[in-house]
Amino acid sequence: MQLSYSFIIPVYNRPDEVAELLASFNQQETTIPYEIVIIEDGSSIPCKEVIDAYPDLDITYLTKPNSGPGSSRNYGMERARGNYFIILDSDCMLPPQYVEVMDKKLKERYVDCFGGPDAAHPDFSNLQKAISYSMTSFFTTGGIRGGSEDAGKFQPRSFNMGLSKKAFQASKGFGDIHPGEDPDLVLRLWDLGFKTALIPEAFVYHKRRISWKKFYTQVHKFGLVRPILNLWHPSTAKLTYWFPTLFIIGLVVSLMIALLGNTILLKLYALYVVIIFVHSSIINKSLVIGCLSIVATGIQFYGYGTGFLSSTIAVKWLRELPRKRYPHLFFSTLDK
Repeated sequence: MQLSYSFIIPVYNRPDEVAELLASFNQQETTIPYEIVIIEDGSSIPCKEVIDAYPDLDITYLTKPNSGPGSSRNYGMERARGNYFIILDSDCMLPPQYVEVMDKKLKERYVDCFGGPDAAHPDFSNLQKAISYSMTSFFTTGGIRGGSEDAGKFQPRSFNMGLSKKAFQASKGFGDIHPGEDPDLVLRLWDLGFKTALIPEAFVYHKRRISWKKFYTQVHKFGLVRPILNLWHPSTAKLTYWFPTLFIIGLVVSLMIALLGNTILLKLYALYVVIIFVHSSIINKSLVIGCLSIVATGIQFYGYGTGFLSSTIAVKWLRELPRKRYPHLFFSTLDK
């Protein structure tokens, strides 16, 4: 099959991010044709002027009422010209070789859905690099967000995901939960018999959240969503999803035991902190980022862990309906 690519990018009030992303498209070292589909999801600050500054790029600009990123991606894929969609978040930038590498790898080993990892751009702030470390390091997430193929079947994430038109039509695309729409789609694709894969070389620079508060909100929602996905897809539930919750509970217990004179558990936590500091400092070549990575990891574990525990209690043990209990995670009110 001859592959024709359409990049699908939903955006909501972020013209500055679109400008950086389009600039990275403009620097692609490739002759492979592709279409860029930008979906303005009910923005009050449109990016049309930004798009007009790139007349040499093949851009399809769509506008629609706000309905969330999943619905917006579906809207774009339904109208795209290509037969293979590359889904990106607006806060990403592409390295110059992205299109060439992605095309080469798909031709070597075709798969209907792939994911690529994210990385910190050299120009990112120390805060952004620390958050990137906490979300991608083996010592924090086990590499399951794109740094390793050893975590079982790989679940692509929608900040950097490839999806064939065939798989999109069979699955009907993304649902209306957010976050969590990407793993939900992948799990349904598996049920339909489609294969997924990681393409490590097809990485993007992902800016992520730019404040501790926004980062906490993001990871807390991740924690809230996971038990809902476990409810919808029971066979995919894993004990490892409990790790951040158990980490926080264990820290509280170790502090209480330390007050009674036994500091063994607390010393183990201190050792873990040292490992994070040293590893991040070496990778990022910065002691400051090493320190910030400790903070980012703590926020990540606390935000995700508390969200996971409260959602587990609500939707699994108390059997509350997810859409009624957590309406802010959905773009519709009908329960599943």
